[in-house]
Amino acid sequence: KKNMNLFLEFLLFLGTLVFSYLEAFVKLFVPVKRKSVSGELVLITGAGHGVGRATAFEFAKRQSRLVLWDISKVMAQLVSSLLNLRGHCGHTSGHFVSLPKVKKEIGDVTILVNNAGVITTADLLSTQDHQIERMFEVNILAHMWTTRAFLPAMMNNNYGHIVTVASSAGHFVVSFMVAY
Repeated sequence: KKNMNLFLEFLLFLGTLVFSYLEAFVKLFVPVKRKSVSGELVLITGAGHGVGRATAFEFAKRQSRLVLWDISKVMAQLVSSLLNLRGHCGHTSGHFVSLPKVKKEIGDVTILVNNAGVITTADLLSTQDHQIERMFEVNILAHMWTTRAFLPAMMNNNYGHIVTVASSAGHFVVSFMVAY
């Protein structure tokens, strides 16, 4: 009986694998229509640097309304100014816009991009407690808090998307990034 279950599981795996490859092959020649994000209210955390900044520019190209949050007010405002200079007319703002203000003045967020992250580069024994706590607060807890804040409205509206950006650094061994 155990061998039969193993055999059936293997057949199921093989069938799923073949189907997935066939689906991917078909999508090479018949592209899936992209979802329009025009007019969507997109809140991006960590929008002042790197991936968050690039994400803001991509959503702006697609005519989304943006709320930009970043730990650095200056960087969030810089990205907002750059977007405005490029003709983006959507709402952009720095980290100073509070959660209640977003809901009250701008509306329900329909796409939340949890991108904020911090890193401390030191070996584990040299990393100070406050640095480890800061990484957990920003990289893990902030994602939970923002999701908990915006998910109820998305569920009430039966509409919305939550995107969580994660680092691939967890899959590789990198010196001085053990705590990360």
